[in-house]
Amino acid sequence: MSATTGTRRRAGVRAPGRGTAHVVVGVGVLYALLPLLWLLLASTVDAEALFASRFLDLSDFALLDNVRALLREGDGVYLKWYANSLLYAVGGAAVGALLSTAAGYVFDKFEFTGKGPLFALVLVSVMVPATVLALPMYLLASELGLVNTVWSVLIPVLFNPFGVYLGRMFSASYVPDEVLEAARVDGAGELRSFFSVGLRMLAPGFVTVFLFQLTTIWNNFFLPLVMLSDEDLYPLSLGLYSWNATASINPDYYPLMVVGSLLALLPLVVAFLLLQRYWRSGLTAGSVK
Repeated sequence: MSATTGTRRRAGVRAPGRGTAHVVVGVGVLYALLPLLWLLLASTVDAEALFASRFLDLSDFALLDNVRALLREGDGVYLKWYANSLLYAVGGAAVGALLSTAAGYVFDKFEFTGKGPLFALVLVSVMVPATVLALPMYLLASELGLVNTVWSVLIPVLFNPFGVYLGRMFSASYVPDEVLEAARVDGAGELRSFFSVGLRMLAPGFVTVFLFQLTTIWNNFFLPLVMLSDEDLYPLSLGLYSWNATASINPDYYPLMVVGSLLALLPLVVAFLLLQRYWRSGLTAGSVK
């Protein structure tokens, strides 16, 4: 058998596999983008055209009217929900990412009693669903008088076991022990070494944990549902859910829900676009030695 024939046969074997991979990727892309495309088109029409699925008729274009109605509804309650979501998500993700990165740094760079069992406990915590912890956290918040306050939603999201695990992996990959030893020789304490040296090197890891936290908290629904009863403290997820319950009685709420959901995507898109350089480098941590 000639080399040319063997090459053709190998190419023929590889071609179906490559074509299958392209089909699978294409189906995955459509699965991810079609709901977004529907949301984008549906937000541009009024309630009548929405129910009739007339998305491409320019005579039904009502995006600006929908946005105005959204901002006027409930004396601007949507903007309150938006501000609450930004507070919970951005504030919680920033503080939570810092705590997770610092904890991972400590687990990586220091030796202390119980280090192994404590880190094992962190890994076990990763496998515990958040919904299982909602009721115990509600009971604790009730005992502390924090139910129906900002803190009842903000404090529970500050601890992220998976972020601690990532923080340790990033610390092992990005922060050489020699650099920390040099900082200590120069007279820097442990806190100063972390904030002046370690945290700077851990910037890709911090951003990666921040983005994971931001997405999780922004989409958080069950915890606010359990903790909050004051509509003015609702995040977007819970506020839009309350409108969904009302829409079954008043269909005019459907366009508000659709355009509100579309606008709710903007912070996540902006965050990923602005921080993608750090995020990409963070995801490859440890892949090359």
